[in-house]
Parts: sequence; C-alpha cells; structure tokens
Amino acid sequence: MRIVTDSSANIVDYKDMNLGVAPLHIIVGDMDYVDDDMVDIDAMQKKLSSYKGKTSTASPSPEEWERAFGNDDIIFCITITSGLSGTYNSALAAKGKYESEHKGSRVFIIDSLSTGPEIELIAEKAQELIGTGASPDEIYNRLIEYKEKTHLYFSLASVKNFAKNGRINPVVATGIDFLGIKIVGKASEEGTLLPMDKCRGEKKALNKLVNHLKKCGYKNGKIIIAHNNNETGAEELSKLIEDEFGLFNGKINKTRALCSYYAEPGSILIGFEA
Repeated sequence: MRIVTDSSANIVDYKDMNLGVAPLHIIVGDMDYVDDDMVDIDAMQKKLSSYKGKTSTASPSPEEWERAFGNDDIIFCITITSGLSGTYNSALAAKGKYESEHKGSRVFIIDSLSTGPEIELIAEKAQELIGTGASPDEIYNRLIEYKEKTHLYFSLASVKNFAKNGRINPVVATGIDFLGIKIVGKASEEGTLLPMDKCRGEKKALNKLVNHLKKCGYKNGKIIIAHNNNETGAEELSKLIEDEFGLFNGKINKTRALCSYYAEPGSILIGFEA
C-alpha cells in the first residue's frame, strides 16, 4: 500500500513512509518552480519579491500523479482542497487511467478540503492504519472519519502573492503589508481559506491562534506547525501551546515551495487534531 499526496502537504521527512509526491508548480514570469526536492525555495522567494507581474500556481498533471502512484496495487491519495485548486480533478483523471492500466489496482482519493500540515496529519494517519493490517476499504473510511477531526489555522504575514495571483485586491494587500497586519484564519468546511482576525503584530496573532485552538476544542492532540522563515514565531507558538495545554504534542517544519508561495515569509500554518 502506498500513500500519495501533492506537494502542498509540505511533508519534509518521509523516510519511514511509502510516500509518493506529485509536485505543484509556481509560475513567476517565464520561470516554472517545480515543488519537488530540487526546488530552490530561497531563489523562488527572491524572484517573487522583485517580480511585479502576475504570478500563478499550477496543479500536477495526471502524468505527474501517475508517476507518484508508482506501481502499487492500493493507493491512498490525499489532495489539496478542491475549493482552491484543480489538483483534485487532475488526481481523479490519473486514477481512472491508472486503474485501467493496472488491473486489480485501487486508488482511493481524498479531498482534504485543506492544505499544508493538515494533509500531513492525514497522511500520517494513513500510515498508522496501514500498519494495523486493516483492509483498504476500512482504512479509507477511517481516514474520512479522521479528516473530520483535523483542522488548519494560519497566520499570514503578507498577502502580496494572493494579489499577484488575482485572489485579492492589490490595494488591500499593500495596505495590510504597510500596517504590519497579520491575517489569522482557517480552512473552512467548504475548503476555502477563511480570514477570522486582523492582528497588528505577531504576539497578538500567536495569542489569537491559541485562543482559536481552545474554541475549537483542542485537547493535546497531534499538532504540526509549518513556518516560512519564522522559526522564532513557530517556537514561541509551541511554547504558548505548552503553557496553555500542558503539552506540545507535535513538531515544527519549514514550508516547501507551494506553501511558501501562499504563506509568505513570516507566516505560520498549524494542522491539528481536535
């Protein structure tokens, strides 16, 4: 059995997991940054900060999904939210072709309705369930149930790339950056990114995140923090969580390319079990 995600899952250490990753693409002018292990994220971010034109992202092609599937008979594929990307539909196309060419194989596709560390939690749960010897159908059903218990919150330090991508008004983005405002929000049940608070300064943003964890019913479940060049903020958040809940049951990762595009330098993402 194999676990497959797209690169928005932001999994940086998968040596103990039979994992395939289909890369998303970040398009900046004539540059196509493929979100794989070879991408130069620092160079990409420097290009993004100086480039004045429109930028965009692109889903993995069905062929890239098929390569990520490898040759396994049973595949659990977890995608970035279909509410923001065509990646889920691309995976569905790959599933049809793969199953027709690999008789007896089954590809289970799960729309995470999220991104980043929440997908990583689902992938880790899949790994755990595979280890129990459960049947493929049972694993799939339990992953769907588990997905209802996981959530994604975020603190965005900038929304310039959202503006360059045509998702928000550039004037609004400039104002947010000028005032030093951080946008605190979450992945909604519909799979969109939902802003909840505007905070001036990181300390307020981190405290808002902890307050939202409490409101969501967090009780020391697994938690993954991903940060874009903000290790200090991520460490501070982990300490706030430990102080509030008595334990930080998780880990801290850096963002890969796709997450670094939307969660710009200084931003933080949190995936957790409620």
